[in-house]
Amino acid sequence: MLWRFALDYLVKAGDLTVVDAQGKVHHFGVAGQLPKSVVKLHDPALHYKLCFYPELYLGEAYMDGTLTLEEGDLRDFLTILAKNFAVSKPTVFEKIAEKLTPITQKILQYNPIGVAQKNVAPHYNLSDKLYELFLDKDMHYSCAYYTNEHNSLEQAQQDKLKHIASKLRPEPGMKVLDIGSGWGGLAMYLARNCGADVTGVSLSSEQVTKATQRVHENGLQDRVRFHLKDYREMTGTFDRIVSVGMMEHIGVGFYKEYFDKIKSLLKPDGVALIHCIGRLDGQGNTNPWLRKYIFPGGYAPALSEVTKVVEKTDLLMTDIEILRLYYAYTLRDWMTRFHAQWSTIAGIYDERFCRMFEFYLISCEMDFRYLSTMVFQIQITKDVNAVPITRDYMVDWERAHAAARMAA
Repeated sequence: MLWRFALDYLVKAGDLTVVDAQGKVHHFGVAGQLPKSVVKLHDPALHYKLCFYPELYLGEAYMDGTLTLEEGDLRDFLTILAKNFAVSKPTVFEKIAEKLTPITQKILQYNPIGVAQKNVAPHYNLSDKLYELFLDKDMHYSCAYYTNEHNSLEQAQQDKLKHIASKLRPEPGMKVLDIGSGWGGLAMYLARNCGADVTGVSLSSEQVTKATQRVHENGLQDRVRFHLKDYREMTGTFDRIVSVGMMEHIGVGFYKEYFDKIKSLLKPDGVALIHCIGRLDGQGNTNPWLRKYIFPGGYAPALSEVTKVVEKTDLLMTDIEILRLYYAYTLRDWMTRFHAQWSTIAGIYDERFCRMFEFYLISCEMDFRYLSTMVFQIQITKDVNAVPITRDYMVDWERAHAAARMAA
């Protein structure tokens, strides 16, 4: 069986047992070495599907229940695969796919106005109730900032807002554009804590409706508003521009358009901050299962794919920070909360949906924990003097605002 040879080649650590569709038992890795997982295949077609296209069919089999876990949980199983894949050598098929990347990227990441909105709808227009059940109370659906791995999700998300604000350095009355504004948590933070006037744009009708409702509930409607609009349709100029977790939905073929638009919207002395999932191992393509079921048209770029575009504009990169394990901790905390609300979420959707979301959250955690995925923040200006020349001002800003909140 080809799939057996493939697992023999891949799995050198951990204890993995596979019971095939005929009931035969196959052992891989090191007996008794943790993590341990026993997997059962219920469909004979998986014997070749998982060999030739595991990136797609593994997730589908778990969703459909044709692959079940007899011992250990999904985290154990995916940890074994991720740890072993991290140290494996590229296969011939992977080398061929890498050569074709420049072509496949343009096809798979085609996100012009209109198409971009259709691509975000399947995921971001899911019921707000779903996200309320596993996100933090302020509903941030992006990487938190853990000054300590064991901090609560709520604290880590608030620390993320503070960290972003320290790089933007907003002052009272400044006009801020939030590209991809989600449920409004960042916009409200900048208005409430910094006195900024914030305009948010999103392609999700559900998010815009919920964010607008939250603004009114918090009495911030005179300083914060949201629009269901593509960022490319925005006009005017802003003192600050921020984009958190939105650039992943642009596509490499549209990066020049993205940064040209930021350039046209940013005032001469303005500051922009881009927060995006990225990859440490160079250009590639989105996992096909993730692209099909979670983020159609989505892509986490290598930093080199972004910086080479910025370098061709008049924009200046004044600070770059790599956040490594933060998203692994965030996804861990989301999954803990999702598991606690499993029956409620299954009531909103169904068990297959829950297994899909579970596979999404845990597989992404494995990417950040063991493979080559990270988050980067790029600070951008037009003027080299727009921000201080040392990074001390960021720490000073965070400490000052933390002290002010404690005093209040």
